[in-house]
Amino acid sequence: MAVKYIPFFPEPIEGQAILDNFSRTLRYKGNTDVKGRLQRGMPYYELETVETVGKQDTENMVIRGECLSACAYLKDNGIKVDLVYIDPPFASGADYAKKVYIRRNPKIVEEIAKAEEELDIDELKAFEEKMYGDVWDKEKYLNWMYENLIAIKSVMSDTASIYIHLDHHIGHYVKILMDEIFGEDNFQREIIWDIQVLSGFKTLAPNWVRGHDVIYYYSNSDDRIFNKIFLPHTEKYLQMFNREDANGRKYMVAHGQTRYLDELKDGKPCGDVWNDIMSFQQQPTSAEKVDYATQKPETLLERIIKASSNEEMLVADFFGGSGVTAKVANDLGRKFIHCDIGINSIQTTRDRLVSAGASFKVMEIKDGVQLYRNPVQTMEKIKSLIPGLKNEDKVNEFWEGYISDSKLGKVPVYVPNLMDSSSKLLDEVMMNRILHEAIPDLPNDIKKVIIYYIDITSKEEIEKFISDDKSTLMEIELRDLKDVLDDVVIEDYAEFECKKATQELMGQKVETDGFVIEINKFISDRVTQKIDDYNKKALVNDKKGTFKPIEISQDGLELIEFLSVDCSAAEGEWHSDSEIKIDKNGYVIVNGQKTKSFWNGTINSEKKPLRLKIRNICGDETEWKIE
Repeated sequence: MAVKYIPFFPEPIEGQAILDNFSRTLRYKGNTDVKGRLQRGMPYYELETVETVGKQDTENMVIRGECLSACAYLKDNGIKVDLVYIDPPFASGADYAKKVYIRRNPKIVEEIAKAEEELDIDELKAFEEKMYGDVWDKEKYLNWMYENLIAIKSVMSDTASIYIHLDHHIGHYVKILMDEIFGEDNFQREIIWDIQVLSGFKTLAPNWVRGHDVIYYYSNSDDRIFNKIFLPHTEKYLQMFNREDANGRKYMVAHGQTRYLDELKDGKPCGDVWNDIMSFQQQPTSAEKVDYATQKPETLLERIIKASSNEEMLVADFFGGSGVTAKVANDLGRKFIHCDIGINSIQTTRDRLVSAGASFKVMEIKDGVQLYRNPVQTMEKIKSLIPGLKNEDKVNEFWEGYISDSKLGKVPVYVPNLMDSSSKLLDEVMMNRILHEAIPDLPNDIKKVIIYYIDITSKEEIEKFISDDKSTLMEIELRDLKDVLDDVVIEDYAEFECKKATQELMGQKVETDGFVIEINKFISDRVTQKIDDYNKKALVNDKKGTFKPIEISQDGLELIEFLSVDCSAAEGEWHSDSEIKIDKNGYVIVNGQKTKSFWNGTINSEKKPLRLKIRNICGDETEWKIE
């Protein structure tokens, strides 16, 4: 349950239109629910510092949790943001997946090398798992976006700006929200990012080829920060200065005016159509790619951050994704906040920032659902964990399914949608909807319903609300979904040996300073199940009979992506005193530095390790104490 609620707004100025203006302009389903939630405020939960990287007094934050709760924390602590860039879901109807690569097994590689054979790696074996779903009902999306934008505005400084990156699916609707929240007068530009992708299936459509995204740029006031950006003159333009005067100065004549080459400005002022920044579809081998589905290029964020902030200012991205905003902000001498609900985002960003030499804190919002790795995956898991739930024949769209009871018959079950933060809290507004919209639509023979909740204002309060309402004689049972979520995470198993490091000296192994942990076996039931599911599905669809199933060795070391040892503390906040990440090609990144070495199944540390952390290739992390 939330510790408290933080107001979205300061005390309203007399005559200032806040929510009523929104309700009048946008009349779509659910805006009365939004009004109730905005009046209550942003949910504030405890934040736990999971890890500090670099300087202990760093102000940089990587926060795992929802935008609303992150903004509640910032506002309660008086932290103001100077620039916001967000690349939220586009309501595109697409599911985004992470391609998961099986790593090289160091023990198998070693055996092959001894036999003087070559390892055939023509094609790395991989499978995909869903990261999050960009599948939205338009009304729910706009309600959700409105709350988030209000929350973001509440933590922006007076001179701050916000850039919101969208596409054609929902951008025109969100612009109306932005006008409401920030004011039409604070709309600065609609930026067109020409992504110049004219190849592939897009060119086959019987239509104009879609080749751009839009970025809406708003300020919080007239007193905004803006540093004009100049682009280098093109070689073609410079060649037009092909005349020389008596003093040897090069010039050109255009439209009756003489222009001298040595009087040119730093470049051409950048306009609001950006066709000089390549997308990743154009640069598939880019060194900055981190295999994140919605990753944006660093040059895009570099332009925005340079234009609308100065050094030491605070830049925030509340839908942080691949961590590009935080990484570029750090490179440019800004402070940063990265926030995202998905564990893959947090891990990708954390590793990326370590390689960039950044200092930051990894923090986790303790909102009761921090156990789930990502919303899509967990929603699928929950449906299989609720005892007796039959969701192959839904009662209607509101109810997830039903449970068969020998005495009561069908018992409809409501499960909050983890991809829709507005449904996470069971309050009087939500309960009123259930009582007066969802329950009346049920068949007359239904005698009981079960309502699962993630968070609740007060169970006693909601039960009293149901009792006082008297609109139904149906039995309503409230259940805490966190009891089910506790079963979502199954920790991995590892066998390892910690010993003093040695080196070869005159044909003998001699102990040296430092320690080495050798991993002998690793088992991940969850990853193994994902691979089994992938193999079965691929075999069914294999019409040519050429599919080779993914097979895992007995020691399972190819399922490991990352290892870290803590030599400073046996419990509490993690201190990564030594870490190794194995990339998809099998090369190791040691303490953030890329190498051309393959992993040998060990991790070294200068001091005696107290804890070991292993991350599997799907992103699950498990810790072990070292005696």
